[in-house]
Formats: sequence, C-alpha cells, structure tokens
Amino acid sequence: MNRVGLFAPLAVFALILAIGYFGFQLEDPHRLPSALIGKPFPDFAAERLDGEGGDLVRRADLLGSPVLVNVWATWCPTCKAEHDELLRIRAETAAAGAPVRIIGVNYKDDPAKARRWLAEYGDPYDFNLIDADGALGVELGVYGAPETFLLNAKGDVVFKQVGAIDGQLWQQEIAPRLSAMGVPVAYGEARSDAG
Repeated sequence: MNRVGLFAPLAVFALILAIGYFGFQLEDPHRLPSALIGKPFPDFAAERLDGEGGDLVRRADLLGSPVLVNVWATWCPTCKAEHDELLRIRAETAAAGAPVRIIGVNYKDDPAKARRWLAEYGDPYDFNLIDADGALGVELGVYGAPETFLLNAKGDVVFKQVGAIDGQLWQQEIAPRLSAMGVPVAYGEARSDAG
C-alpha cells in the first residue's frame, strides 16, 4: 500500500499530461477555433476612420456580397507584413473586374496615426472602422492583430484567420471560399512568394 501511495502523484500527473495533449490538441496549431464560424457577424455601430458617411457603420452595411473584415493596427508589425498582400489582393481582383470588398477594423489605435499609415503605405480597404477601445474586437473574440474574417453575403462568418494573410493562405483558403460564393477570383497554384 505504501508503494501505491508513492506512485499515485506520478500517475495523476501523467494522466493530466495525456488529457492536455490529446484533449486540447488542434488540427492546425496556427489556426485557433472561433465560436463565430457559421454564425452572423456581431451587431455593431462604429465610426469610419476617413470620417465620411456621416452615420455610423453597422452590420447591415456589410451585407449583400462577400467581404473580408481585416483587424489591423499601426502598432502591429505583422500587420505591416500583411499589408502588401492585401494591396495585391485588392489590385488583382479589381483588375479581374471583381474587386473583393475589404473592410478594415483599426483596432486599439490612434486614428490620426492610422490615417497617416494608410496614406504612406497605401489603402486596400473599402473603408475602415474605428475600434479605439477594442469593444468590437471583444465581440469578435479577437486575440490580437492581424485577424481576418470572411463573411458571406448574408453576413455569416465562414472563415477566420488569426495572423497575417499571405499568398499561400489566399490561394488555399480564402480564394476557393470566395469562388464557391460566386466571386470570380483566380486561384490554384500557390505563388512563388507565398510564405
């Protein structure tokens, strides 16, 4: 009986490790699950970064066609790395006659800095929402920036990316989903610059 008492803590520890390893293992360690997949994008009311439009932007303004909602900030180095890919997606889809709608959510940032950043690096967005206090980010379950949500025309979340969009992700995950929703985008072979 005394030996069993010695090995009991070790057995409990091994059991906890096994549960942690098998019970919480993700299919893809780079993709975090989202409770929003298959559900409507949350209701919100936010000001536009460009100050245009007068009224607040609401969820209803995102409906009608598929849209990428990209959460970004000037303080986020990964957002800068992702920015060129968003510009490429915008230019490539516009050249094909079907520009993908990209809505930015400027997350926990200074709006004046964000406007300067877009003026300096280019603006791939249809418009940007100001989320200075992170309230919309909380509703979205945002872990940080960048994060991107793909919505269908009804405003349901069909895909979420935590981290930067790159050429490979565009080719393998986003473009096929857009194509399946009737948006004419070219995809197939991953580009050579895909990460």
